Amino acid sequence: MVILLHRILASGQCAAPGHYEEEDRLMKYVITEKRIREFREQLCREEKGEATIKKYMRDLYKLVNFADGRSLDKELVVAYKKELKESGRYKTRSINSYLVAANRFFSFMGWHELRVKTYKVQRETFRPENRNFTKRDYKKLVAAAKKAGNLRLALLIQTICAVGLRVSELQMVTVDAVKKGVAQIRCKGKERQVLLPRSLQKHLLYYIRKKGICQGIVFCTSSGRPLDRSNIWKEMKALCGRAGVDRDKVFPHNLRHLFAVTFYEMSRDIGMLADILGHGSIETTRIYIKTSSCEYRERLDKMDLVFW
Repeated sequence: MVILLHRILASGQCAAPGHYEEEDRLMKYVITEKRIREFREQLCREEKGEATIKKYMRDLYKLVNFADGRSLDKELVVAYKKELKESGRYKTRSINSYLVAANRFFSFMGWHELRVKTYKVQRETFRPENRNFTKRDYKKLVAAAKKAGNLRLALLIQTICAVGLRVSELQMVTVDAVKKGVAQIRCKGKERQVLLPRSLQKHLLYYIRKKGICQGIVFCTSSGRPLDRSNIWKEMKALCGRAGVDRDKVFPHNLRHLFAVTFYEMSRDIGMLADILGHGSIETTRIYIKTSSCEYRERLDKMDLVFW
């Protein structure tokens, strides 16, 4: 991806001081590769997760492509915001994500005058049914993986769902952790311990022996590296037809949501659930435990507030 870095002075003669000042002014608000690199380094210093950093970079390049080497001003940034909304290609939450990345970069650069407001979004009261990944869907997916002879995928799906892990945290499920029945999770500058259900521990120990894994990460490549997020996503999507599960419902993070909903239905302890999931705010946890639209409708009907 090429970014226009400089505006070249047309004249071949020695430039007057005023020309240099004009060039500096034009370059002040240009997003260069060097500035992006420095921004990335700052995110690393803040100990942001690799997935978070990659998302910031992807979202920031939306603005880079729109600017196309032009020097930014508030009018251009507002036009970018308007283009995102009016294109019809993005959901409001996605647009806000792009704007947050831009604002974060502007703050880093000291370009506070370029910051724009995000769009207000009313929090959903329930999960739309077409995105409601149920325990029945989950079991069908695991059964399909087993039938296909993909033991690793079947156990990987169950490990994420039975423990409530992020995909990035799978690499902390090591041989030693499985033997102890507890994994030490480090993510987003925080540490927490998660217990492995005994039934999962039993199946993982069998898998470790079968594959001859002596130490290190359980779910890894032949070279011992953690499995790539996109490959896990593709493998899960490939199971959908065989399992008879809607592809739109199936992605790794929905397994973590299913854990949250199932745990909360049993315990009704949102504080404990937030600790298990590694959330810094209970407000984040609330998003995970929303009921489905069908369940919400049933509750409305039970209120018996409509009569004739």
